[in-house]
Amino acid sequence: MKKSNILQINNQYIREELQKSQAYRQEKKQKNRFMGSILILVVFLFVLPTYNLVNSYQTLQKREQQLSDLQDQYKELEKQQKIESSLVQKLEDEEYVTKYIRAKLQYSKDGEVIYNIPGLLPR
Repeated sequence: MKKSNILQINNQYIREELQKSQAYRQEKKQKNRFMGSILILVVFLFVLPTYNLVNSYQTLQKREQQLSDLQDQYKELEKQQKIESSLVQKLEDEEYVTKYIRAKLQYSKDGEVIYNIPGLLPR
């Protein structure tokens, strides 16, 4: 085996510089950890409200859809109510009632024959 020609100097200055270097690395490591924890905290503080905002927006969209459906249903019920109320008004007229009964229920007078024509039946 050959002897190494490299000789390590181990004097006071080298030891002080090594300690300074280690202290600098340790300080930098602590700063990096601190900055990392601050970054995680900031990300968490932005993610939580964003999640709540998205959740609220989805709930709002569902409610708006329900409102739209209920408005459509209300319009249909209004139309049906108008039709029913017009039928009630028509049924107050005795002549209309007799025509309605004869057409819908196939009532006839004695000796009368009824022929149904689909387009002429009252609704």
